[in-house]
Amino acid sequence: MAIQWFPGHMHLTHKAIQERIKNIDVVIELLDARLPGSSANPMLAELTAGKPALKVLNKQDLADPARTALWLAHYNAQPGTRAIGLDASVTAPAKALIKECFALAPSRGGMVKPMRVLICGIPNVGKSTLINTLTGKRATKTGDEAGITKLEQRISLADDFYLYDTPGMLWPRIIVAKSGYNLAASGAIGRNAFNEEEVALELLAYLKVHYAPLLAARYKLDVVDSLQDEELLEAIGRKRGALQSGKGVNLQKAGEIVIYDFRAAALGRITLETPQEFAQWLAEGQKLDAARQVKKDAIELDRKIRFKQIARPASS
Repeated sequence: MAIQWFPGHMHLTHKAIQERIKNIDVVIELLDARLPGSSANPMLAELTAGKPALKVLNKQDLADPARTALWLAHYNAQPGTRAIGLDASVTAPAKALIKECFALAPSRGGMVKPMRVLICGIPNVGKSTLINTLTGKRATKTGDEAGITKLEQRISLADDFYLYDTPGMLWPRIIVAKSGYNLAASGAIGRNAFNEEEVALELLAYLKVHYAPLLAARYKLDVVDSLQDEELLEAIGRKRGALQSGKGVNLQKAGEIVIYDFRAAALGRITLETPQEFAQWLAEGQKLDAARQVKKDAIELDRKIRFKQIARPASS
C-alpha cells in the first residue's frame, strides 16, 4: 500500500519546527499507544536530534497494557529520553508532563530561564485534547479527523513554562508498508488516501493471529483464525448486516465497520505492534527503499547520458 499524504500545511510545519527547535529545551512527541513505532515521525527525529525527548504514549486506555509496558521500557532505555503512558483527557497524569520536562532539563525554570517545550505528533494523535486538559480550557480545536490544528500556537502552562503546539505532521514517504496500514486504521491519515476494505483486510490479518478471541467475541464468530482474510471480512459483514442487493456482502461497508470498531476500542484493548516487530518491519522497509533508490539512480544516470548532460562512465 503506497500512502503519500503530505498536504501543504505539513511543509510549513516542517519549516516552523526547523526554526523553533533552536530555542527549545524539551521535545514532547505524542505517540499512539496502539502503534507507537508507526506513529513516531522519522522526520521529527531528524529535526529534533540532540534535544531531550519525552515520548508520550497517548490513548493508552485503548491499547494492550502488556504491550504498552514493552514500549515504555523500549523508550526509557534510550539516552536523553523519558516515556510515559496516558489518556490525554485525564487531568492528573497529563500534568505529570510538566514534572517530566523539568527532569529532562533541570537547568531550566524560573522567569530568567523559562522552560520552552515543543509538542509534536502525527495528525489525530490527541495533541489538542491533551493541551486542553493541561490548560483546563478549550485552547485548541479538537476532532476525530486528521489535520485539525493548522498553525503553531504558544501556550503558557505556568509563568515559567511555555508550550509550543504544532500541526500534526506526517512524513512524505512511508517506507514501512505495515505502518501505512496501521496509520490508516488509527485515523492518522485522511480517509481519501486509502481504501477501507484493503486496510480492514490487513488489520484482520494481524488481529486474527494476535487477538482472535476479541474478534470472535465482538462478531459472535465460532471460527476466526482458520478463515482467510477475505472470508473473515465477509463473515463479519454478514453478522453486522453489511449486505448489498442479491444478499452479497458489501466488503467496503464491512471494512468501515471493522476500522470503526478498532478505533472505538469496541473490539477491546489492542496494540498493533511490538518493539521487536516494528524493528523488523523497519529493517525490511529500509532494505527495499535502498534497492528502490539504487534503481532510481540508475534510471536518472541513464537519462542524463542519453540527453548528453554527462559523459558515459569509462568501463573498467
